Amino acid sequence: MAAGKGAYVWRFDSGRICLDLVATGPAGGTPRAREQLDGPGRLADWLTAARLVPPGTALSALDATWLTRFRQLRTDVDRLMSAQLAVREGHFDPAAAQLGRSGDGNALDRVNSLAAEAPPGPRAVRGEGGALVRTLSAEPGCAGLLAVVARDAVDLLTDPVARGALRRCAGGACHRLYLDTSRGGRRRWCSGEVCGNRERVARHRRRRISTKEI
Repeated sequence: MAAGKGAYVWRFDSGRICLDLVATGPAGGTPRAREQLDGPGRLADWLTAARLVPPGTALSALDATWLTRFRQLRTDVDRLMSAQLAVREGHFDPAAAQLGRSGDGNALDRVNSLAAEAPPGPRAVRGEGGALVRTLSAEPGCAGLLAVVARDAVDLLTDPVARGALRRCAGGACHRLYLDTSRGGRRRWCSGEVCGNRERVARHRRRRISTKEI
């Protein structure tokens, strides 16, 4: 799923909102990736596109401090998920990865602390035509919105099934994180339409070159 406007097209196809946040960074995984959360306005756009806030929600307090905090959470989630993959692949043990060790500056401590905050309260109200639409009980603060993403990360990290489905894209120029929920767990790419198609095109090109050389 993609959403957005202007020069940005947000992607929400990782399977978890915390992984979608990771994908917004310059190290998010896509070829020629660059910083997508490059200002408070872009963060506001992402929060709406990610459905963390309903369209039209007032975010009058959103400033550069929010941007810094969301980027820090993004870094921490990326570190924790990457460590989980490395542990599974036998590159190092959990203790060495600091996955469960307490202490200042620890990514897990920070994520847990954010997850402990209260997320924004939803409300159903009558919209145009009388249909019920989602709104929030009050203008959301930074801590509440961070809590939604942090809780999603905690849920993923502590759910054996979800954690076991964590993958990194096999595309040659991509290392996006995603959950493989395919039958048999054979999904190789973050997106068949993006990296999968890119890989098929490259394979076809290599075959053509090989045929010409023969």
